[in-house]
Amino acid sequence: MTIELTRTPTTHRLGVAAVTLGIFTIVTTEILPVGLLTPIGADFGLSPGRTGLLMTMPGLVAAIAAPVITVTTARLDRRLMLCALMGVLAVAGFLAAAAPSYELELLARFLVGLTIGGFWSIGAGLAGRLVPARWTARATAVIFSAVPLGTVLGVPGGTLLGELLGWRASFAALGGLSLLVLVALFATVPPLPPLEVTRLSVLRSALRSSNRALLATCLVVIGHFAAYTYLTPFLRPFVPPELIGLLLLVYGGAGLVGNLVAGTAVARHPRLTFATCAGLMATAMLLLPLAGQTTPAAVALLVVWGLGYGGVPVCTMSMFAAAAPQSREAATVLFTSSFQAVLSMGALLGGLMVDALSVSTAMVAGGICVALTVGVVTWSRTQVAGT
Repeated sequence: MTIELTRTPTTHRLGVAAVTLGIFTIVTTEILPVGLLTPIGADFGLSPGRTGLLMTMPGLVAAIAAPVITVTTARLDRRLMLCALMGVLAVAGFLAAAAPSYELELLARFLVGLTIGGFWSIGAGLAGRLVPARWTARATAVIFSAVPLGTVLGVPGGTLLGELLGWRASFAALGGLSLLVLVALFATVPPLPPLEVTRLSVLRSALRSSNRALLATCLVVIGHFAAYTYLTPFLRPFVPPELIGLLLLVYGGAGLVGNLVAGTAVARHPRLTFATCAGLMATAMLLLPLAGQTTPAAVALLVVWGLGYGGVPVCTMSMFAAAAPQSREAATVLFTSSFQAVLSMGALLGGLMVDALSVSTAMVAGGICVALTVGVVTWSRTQVAGT
C-alpha cells in the first residue's frame, strides 16, 4: 500500500498551481518561435520555412517521447519525474539563448520535445491525485487552462521581450522560469508513487479504441499549425512589428475565453462543441488571406480563430478519455503523442508551402484541413447515435 502526504486545501491548490505553471512554461517555450520567427530566421540567415523547423522538432520528439518515457519510467515517483523534466526544460531554455549555431538551436528544441512528451503524459492526468474527487473536474480544467494562458501571456510576453531585448533574452527568461517551477513542484506536490503501471499492451488497447479521436486530432492540429506557425510572416507586411505581440495577445485572450466555454460545454455536448470550435477556426483561416489584410480585420479574424482553437485541447483530450476510460494515463499518453506528432507535421507542411508558394497558401490549406474536421466530428456523431 502506498502512503501519500496528508494534504490540506492549501496544498491542493498549490500542487495544482505548480503543475499548471509547469504546463504554461512548456506551452510558452514550445510555441514562442511563432512570435519570434522573423528575428530568429534573420539572425541565422534562414527562410521562414526552414526556421519553422524549430516548431517541427519538439513535436516530433514529443510524439515519440510520450509513450517511451511513460513506459520506461512507469515505476518511478511521478513528482520526481516532473521535477527532472523541468530541469531538462531549463537546460533547453539556456541553450537556446546561448546557441551560436542553428544546429545547437535545434538541439535545444529536441530537449523541449523530451520535456513535452514526458511532462504532459504524466502531469495532465494528475488532478485526481492532487485534489479530492469532488474537485477533480475543476482542477483538470485549471491545469488545461495553461494551454490558452501560454498563448495569452507567454507568447505575447516573450515576443515583446524579444522585440525589446532580442529573441535570446526570451529563451533565457524561460530557462529561469523553468527552474522556479522545478522548485515549486518539489515543494508543493506530494510524493506520487505510480498507482498503475502503463504497459505497451495498455497503450495498444487504448489506441485501438481511439480511431475517431486520432483522425479528428490529426486534421484540426495539422491544419492549425500549418497556418499558425507562419502567422507572424503573414502579418508583417501590413501590421507594424511592434503590434505583432499585441495581436498575438488578442488571439490568446480569445483562446482563453474559448477554453472556458468549451470546458463547460464539452461534458454535455462533446461533438457539437468540437465541431463548433473547428468551424470557427476554419472560417477565420480561410478569410484571413481574402479579407484580413488590414489591422482591424486581422484582429477580428484572430479573435474568431482564438475562440475556436481555445477549445481544441480540452475537446481532443475528452475524446481520448472517452475512448479509453479504463486507463487515464494511457489516454493522456495517446493525446500527447498524437497531438505533438501532427503539430510538427503541420508546421513542416506549412513551411514547405510557404517556401514554395506563399504564406497565404498555407493559411488556405490549413483552413481546408480544419474544415474537414467538422465533417469527421459530425459523421462520428451520426455513427454513435446510430449504434
